[in-house]
Amino acid sequence: MIRKVKLIFTLAITVLLIQTTSAKVDSFNPISFIKDTLPNGLSVIYSIDKSAPIVATVVQYKIGSRYERPGKTGYTHFFEHLMFEATNAYERAAIDKFVEEAGGTLNAHTAFDETVYYLKLPSNYLEMALWIESSRMRGLKVDSIGVATQKGVVSEELKMRRENTAYGTMLDKMFENLFKGTNYEWTVIGSLQDLQNAKIEDFKEFYDNYYYPNNATLVICGDFDLAEARALVQKYFGRLPRKEIPKEQPMIIRPLEKAVYEEVEDEKAQLTGVFIGYLGVSSSDPDYYPLSILGDILAAGESSRFYQKLVDKEKISLSASFFPFALEKAGTLIFYSIVAPEKSVDENIKAMDDIIKDVINKGITEEELQKAKNIKEGSFVSDKQDVLSKAESLASYDAYFGNPGLINTEIEKYMKVTLDDVKRVAHKYFSTDKRVVLIYKPKSKS
Repeated sequence: MIRKVKLIFTLAITVLLIQTTSAKVDSFNPISFIKDTLPNGLSVIYSIDKSAPIVATVVQYKIGSRYERPGKTGYTHFFEHLMFEATNAYERAAIDKFVEEAGGTLNAHTAFDETVYYLKLPSNYLEMALWIESSRMRGLKVDSIGVATQKGVVSEELKMRRENTAYGTMLDKMFENLFKGTNYEWTVIGSLQDLQNAKIEDFKEFYDNYYYPNNATLVICGDFDLAEARALVQKYFGRLPRKEIPKEQPMIIRPLEKAVYEEVEDEKAQLTGVFIGYLGVSSSDPDYYPLSILGDILAAGESSRFYQKLVDKEKISLSASFFPFALEKAGTLIFYSIVAPEKSVDENIKAMDDIIKDVINKGITEEELQKAKNIKEGSFVSDKQDVLSKAESLASYDAYFGNPGLINTEIEKYMKVTLDDVKRVAHKYFSTDKRVVLIYKPKSKS
């Protein structure tokens, strides 16, 4: 089974395609839900959807790589894997068998601020889903067999992502420079050395610090009876203890003191890649919405300004787009271009800078703004078409904002963005030379 690490991208010479969809908010039926909080602190959200005999469960823990410590990184990602091992209730590898035989699917992802586990099953298997999640919340076996097995799996994944992938260290270098001195300085996948040095006692301590009901949100979405679901939640989760979660150290995101420019010789790269990172904002900052729209206009899809100029018009790039990261405490926008053969890094950087300066000085057009809003509107509707995506959204809004109702209303914040808002954030975040520029060049054959 392939485990997904959210926000850690394997870069390929592709462009992010975002297409306008005909779905509109006025055709969107608000998602109804009920939220309970158990005495042990577990936040539980129920959302009934009888459109198909399917149920999805999502457990989102407030534990991501930013909660780790220097010298002990990658533990959250490691537990994403270990959680599919044995618990006090079932043997190793049994969880995959249970779910597959029931005709369901399961997976997980890890990020800087979260770890999320999800199951999607025929609705008559809801009890099994809750049994599985409760048993690994407080009954996971952190033993020598499971730890050794998953150390091997994660070690290979680390090597594959960094050493055997083109531009594989880009995110590590970008975050190390943008967020130096904070817990965003290392990426989610962590350090191979930290993983190899970790002992079972280290992992047991980490598990016993964070994997408790009062550090999690559980969402049940799909075809189920509310009274029955509540009874099952009480049966499997109500007995679990709560524990005081370690307090997080304050995180202060400081502006870059100077510009960073680095060239990297990359054995796996076939073409030169240019990556330019700017500090952005957190997902709760009001500037997030105009900045997100600006990012789309600049670099998302074939109709974006970057693609139109660098790829279509000047043909100095084979692909030009961006990676947006809106984290809980900070954010960044990383623009990139894959330099076309026989073209130069300098002309690519100049073209990207010219586009950004033009927006800073002149702003964007009403047509561009409306198109970007249409894309956001379409995504808002289409992203909530199935029970699993709805469950994930409800969990995320509850975990980050304490307000699952944003699943119905967040789009309003995008719709209120004005031309002046976009021009203002362009000047605020991009009119600086204090940024991180990484140039990945193919290793010389000589």
